[in-house]
Amino acid sequence: MAIYVFGSLAYDRIMNFDGKFADHILPDKIHMLNVCFFIERLEEKLGGTAGNIAHSLALLGEKPTILSTVGKDFDRYKEVLEKQSISLDGIRVVDDLFTANCHITTDQSDNQITGFHPGAMIHPCNYEFPTISKENDIAIIAPGNKDDMMNLPKYFRENGIRYIFDPGQQITIFSGEELLECIEGAHMLVSNDYELELIKNATGLSKEQLLEKCDYIITTLAENGSRIDNGSPVEVGIAKPKDVVDPTGCGDAFRAGLIKGIINGKSVEEAAKLGAVSASFCVEHYGTREHSFTQEEFDARYAEAFKA
Repeated sequence: MAIYVFGSLAYDRIMNFDGKFADHILPDKIHMLNVCFFIERLEEKLGGTAGNIAHSLALLGEKPTILSTVGKDFDRYKEVLEKQSISLDGIRVVDDLFTANCHITTDQSDNQITGFHPGAMIHPCNYEFPTISKENDIAIIAPGNKDDMMNLPKYFRENGIRYIFDPGQQITIFSGEELLECIEGAHMLVSNDYELELIKNATGLSKEQLLEKCDYIITTLAENGSRIDNGSPVEVGIAKPKDVVDPTGCGDAFRAGLIKGIINGKSVEEAAKLGAVSASFCVEHYGTREHSFTQEEFDARYAEAFKA
């Protein structure tokens, strides 16, 4: 069985603003926005959607294959992935560009403003799948190179591989027709509630109409957990973290737990619960790949959260 994790690999600059964005944005002046936020804290961390998801999957005992494109400064990140036994076979290195970098500012209400420079990710990874198993393999398509995000769903559909489509902050680079082409035939469409509204607006379809294109819609709801839609909606709660330090990356950790549940034959509701537990460890740390846990710690938190 193979787990293909497509998305970005990036160096993140994570910043905290000791205030609320809303207090500094004048609604009647939004057409001439000019704001500056004084940053209390800044740290550089390893990140990117593919790197984040693969990190939590490795903690859960899996060995995913990352599909991504990186630049000439990738060595530091490469060493960490190798220590986690994460396959680098699907990573393309472009020697004359830098690896993508992301600048994320979070306010006191956990609202975020993100600036992203793709660097080498302007090039597709062009991964050629040496072997595939439609019965066992699974893939997630997270934000990354647009060409890959368009081509991989088609490849997975044609080869009968289950895939999760998770366009995230890349939604705005797609037309409605392009989004529908990616969603059509997906096992799951995963987004947060704001992103789902963007998808609905771009495609002109309701949630019920989108469900005719894919098997499930999974919507993450921050501190309110997640919602599973496939006919009658099912609400899944959170696993309480010891401390809330930084929400950045917890959505990717949720997706890793979700995938772990799916490949283990769990129901989608049980898989979402695993996602909730995985996310709870991430939110306890400053950075998207800083958390760790043992299987015993994971099981104990699951039992406490869901009375299992």
